[in-house]
Parts: sequence; structure tokens; C-alpha cells
Amino acid sequence: MANIIKLLPDHVANQIAAGEVVQRPASVVKELLENAIDAEATSIKLIVKDAGKTLIQVIDNGKGMSDIDARLCFDRHATSKIQNADDLFNLHTKGFRGEALASIAAIAHVELKTKTEDAEIGTHLTIEGSKVISQEVAVVPKGTTLSVKNLFFNIPARRNFLKSNPVETRHIIDEFHRVSLAHPQVAFKMIHNGSDVFDLPVSNIRQRIVNIFGKKTDEKLVPVSEETEIVKVSGFVLKPEFAKKSRGEQFFFVNDRFIKSPYLNHAVVSAFEGLTKEGTYPGYFLFLEVPPQSIDINIHPTKTEIKFDDEHSIYAMLRATIKHSLGQFSVAPVLDFNKDSSFDTPYEYSKKTPVVPTIEVDRSFNPFKEGNSSKGAKVSYKKDNTTAWESLYVGLKDETSLVDQDTITGMQVESEEVTGHLFTEEKTHTGQVTFQIQNKYIVSSVKSGMMVIHQHLAHQRILYEELLKNMTVQEAISQQLLFPVEVSFSKPKVELLATVKEQLEHTGFVFSSWEEETLGISGIPAGVKESNVGIILEQMLNDLENEVPEAGFSQNDLLAKSLAKSMAIKTGTAMQKEEQEHLIHQLFACKEPSVSPDNRPVLVVLNANDLDKKFM
Repeated sequence: MANIIKLLPDHVANQIAAGEVVQRPASVVKELLENAIDAEATSIKLIVKDAGKTLIQVIDNGKGMSDIDARLCFDRHATSKIQNADDLFNLHTKGFRGEALASIAAIAHVELKTKTEDAEIGTHLTIEGSKVISQEVAVVPKGTTLSVKNLFFNIPARRNFLKSNPVETRHIIDEFHRVSLAHPQVAFKMIHNGSDVFDLPVSNIRQRIVNIFGKKTDEKLVPVSEETEIVKVSGFVLKPEFAKKSRGEQFFFVNDRFIKSPYLNHAVVSAFEGLTKEGTYPGYFLFLEVPPQSIDINIHPTKTEIKFDDEHSIYAMLRATIKHSLGQFSVAPVLDFNKDSSFDTPYEYSKKTPVVPTIEVDRSFNPFKEGNSSKGAKVSYKKDNTTAWESLYVGLKDETSLVDQDTITGMQVESEEVTGHLFTEEKTHTGQVTFQIQNKYIVSSVKSGMMVIHQHLAHQRILYEELLKNMTVQEAISQQLLFPVEVSFSKPKVELLATVKEQLEHTGFVFSSWEEETLGISGIPAGVKESNVGIILEQMLNDLENEVPEAGFSQNDLLAKSLAKSMAIKTGTAMQKEEQEHLIHQLFACKEPSVSPDNRPVLVVLNANDLDKKFM
């Protein structure tokens, strides 16, 4: 039998490794930014075009590389970070496996310009699909500039799996956030399609958070700080009232490396227990410092999951630290009685010796004996003369006519008629018979039996068709606000809102001002509560970031679905009979009354035969 196992060529092996390391353009951004951090750069610039599909460029002022290192860094498992297996458990850098650049070079056009501080000239290297096209000397500044063009050019199947540009841009921004938050001592700048997205100067942790997520974030932060032999915890948590329905602003860093840990996330959530609403998640920016020997980073290809030696102790410390911070800054209720200054001992009495009070009792005193008093005073318990009081009412006449007993007897007194019916029946009945179950379902009678309607999904269908019609016809009813409402978002989210601003205006939103981080809203769609405007826009932004398609009808469809879901009557809302009947009439005026915008059933009809079977 012939041998069938063969060694893979290097370029094939690199492409297979790229499947683990490079999942999307954001993966390339992460690797290149971390390499710049390891090069001790103090200023890093990220330039992106077409969500990274056309160009990802990272420019840093770090140590740079020699011409030999520039060539070797693209070989598999070539690294300067570790020398032997023991170094894997004493890591102080971001990258260490030497797979990232080799994998990136296998699936893109890569251009590298680098120069060390001592060298007079630098190196310019060009690679396409793991093949070195050219390497020559060049006059370049100190540091490294690495450009990745046409990602997945030789793997079209992988390129087809990429999402739309807004979705891929959001993933890139997420990676940019993770690296820039962990290193506030480094200046970062991000440019997408020629426009500045972020310009972050050197700062501290709090300023870096505010610069990324907006000025309004500053008032939401509660500092967290604790240091023990096991772990040092620092950072911030968001106040409970700012908890969101999404898990967006949740960041864990261990030794300045972003990680994902459901176990530690549970510690934070349990610390907020009883302070946040059901279905919401607290935000946090937490930095943990542990000895490098106590963690294992090399358990996941993306290095976002690590293993702790003593997870239980870290869990307990983290939970206790957050609860302490929430109580210390009066965010959580604590057992604290207000001190009354009247209870304080006066200064002049503070140094005096206390004196035991003396009690004197007159044992001969009898309050029921006339003329008896402890001091000889006469005490009388006779009833006072009330003549003086009665004289006050002499001559007064009652202005209202009094009704005598005979008149009352002759009047017909109303009383409920005694009938033979067990329940009181309405004399006149108009309209459809409806009632509500558990403030969730509306039950109505039909000829064949009964119909059960899910009120939240039914209202979604009604609003969805109405919003879609308004976006198409561009005629929406807007209720004007007496005072404009201000809502704040981060700069990328405001830019995302700008892409659907026209559609929002067609649904009834009126924007009085539009700034980088703050929007002024002077008009909202009819039926929307003023207090819910921020929540509705936040939910819509989350939907857009995850599923936003290109322009056209599909974008309007997604926008209408998101707004309808946020604006619809919530489960648990009590409705009057008139409201129930109105909702039913509106539902059956829709084109598709039986399904919600997400194709979930809105109503169920139970025939009389089905009900009869229940009693057999």
C-alpha cells in the first residue's frame, strides 16, 4: 500500500493557520495593533478603507526592525517573545506564537516599511500570498508601517462570508476599543474612509473611557480599586441606572490583555443583584493584575480566553470589591443612619463627670381626693359650667332647610332591584367581547370559538406596517416637544445614525441639533413617550450594528422592525376594553395580521370542537 500522508506546502499550511487567526478584518487589526504595542510605540495610527476589505494600515513609532528581522517575521513560528516552553507561562507581551504575520501574508497583499532608531536607512518589503515580491532599502521614519491590502484575495469563499461594511466596521472599532482602553499611555488615532473616527491623546484610564464613549460617560462611572496578594483590581463600573439591554460596554483586562470570561462576568452581575432591572446588563471596565505564572493564555487561538489557577478566589474578590465600591459611593443602599447633631454632647459638658439624677416622690399625693395636692394647691375635678359655650349659638339659624321625618318617609328611596340572575348583566351591550389574560393576551370570541392574540406581537405588526408606509410615502405624524430632548452616543454610533437620519425623519423624528456626540430631538413619532426616546434609539443602534444591510428597501425594513419592537406595547401592560378592541381592529386592517415582522404567530384560534375535547 502506497504512503498517503504527506507534508503540506508552507503556503497551504499558512492558509490553514489563517483560518484560525484571521476570521475577519478585525482580526488583522487586533494583531497589528498588538504588535505595535509590543514594539513600545507611544503613538499608533490605524487607517481603514472599506471596512478593512481594501486596506488596513497601522503606523507606529516603535523600535522598528532590521532588514533580517523584517524578512523573518513573516515565517511561521518565528518570534522574539519566547525561547523555550517555560516562557509560555511567564508572558509579558501580546503576541508570542509567531503565526499572525505569516497567516496574514498568506491571504493578502502585504507591504512593510520599517527602520530602527540606530539605522540610517530602513527596509521596504512586499509580499503577496506568502511570496516575497521584493525587498529593498528605503528612506522611512523610525518605527513600522504595515499595510494589508485586498484581504482574502486568494480565498474568495472566505471573502464572501464577510458581512456588510457597517458590521465589519463595528468589529474593527470593537478591537480598537479593546487595545486602546488597555493602554491609555499610548496615543491612538483611527481613520476610516478618509474621516477621523477616533483621536485619543495620552491620558489616564478614566479620560480614555470618556474620550471613547462620550463626555456623558464621566458621570456614570464608579471607581473600583482593591489590592490583595492574589489579584489587584482597578477600573470602573457603570451606575446601576445606566444598565443596558445589550452587553456592549463590558470589558475585562488581565495584565492589560482583553479577555472574555463568563465566570467573572457572573461575579460582576451578582454584585449588582437587586440594583438593575430585569433583562439589563451592567457596564464595566475592569483591570485585573495577576502574576503571569498563575494564568495560561495559550488555550485559545485568539487569546481572548485564559485559565486562572485560582478562579474561585478571584471571583469572590471581584464580587466583594464591586459591592464595596457601590456602597462606598452611595450607589447601593447601605445601613447608614443619619446622625442628628442634637444627640451630640455639648463641648462644655464633654469633660464633666456624669451625675446620677435624684428622684423625689410625694407618697401622700392622691389625685382622687378633693383638695389634695402635693404643693397644697386645690384641685377640682367638677364639670365646668357650659352656659357660656351654649350662649354662642343663640340666635343662629340654619341656612339649609331641614327635612322632617314625614318628608323622608314619603320619598322614594332608590334600591337595587332583586333579580333571579346569579351575575349582574349589562342592560345594553355594544361592541366586541374582549378581555385580557395575564396582561399579555387578548381573548376575543369568534363564530367558530375563541381567538387569543399576543398583544405585544400584534402591536409590532401594526407599527411595522405603519412605519414602513411612512418611510415609503414620507408622510408621518410627529408630536412636537415643548422642550427638546438631548440624547448622547459615542461618535461612531452618531455616524451610524446619520446613515438612517432621513428614514428616521420620515417616521416622525425631528432633530433640532446634530453634533458629534449629542443629538437634540424636538419631535417624536406619535404614540412614543418622551422618556423612551433614548431607549428606542439605543435598541435601534444595536440592531443596526448587528444586521445593517446596504441601502435600499432592506434597510427600511430592518429599521421599521427595530422601531416597531421598541415602540410596541410591552407584555404586562394592562389595557382597557376600548384599547383592546381598537388593537384588534387595527390588526385585522394589516396586510399580514397573523404573523409578526419576525414571522412569529400573532394569534391562535381555538374551535369549539377543541374546547369540547378538553371536557371529555
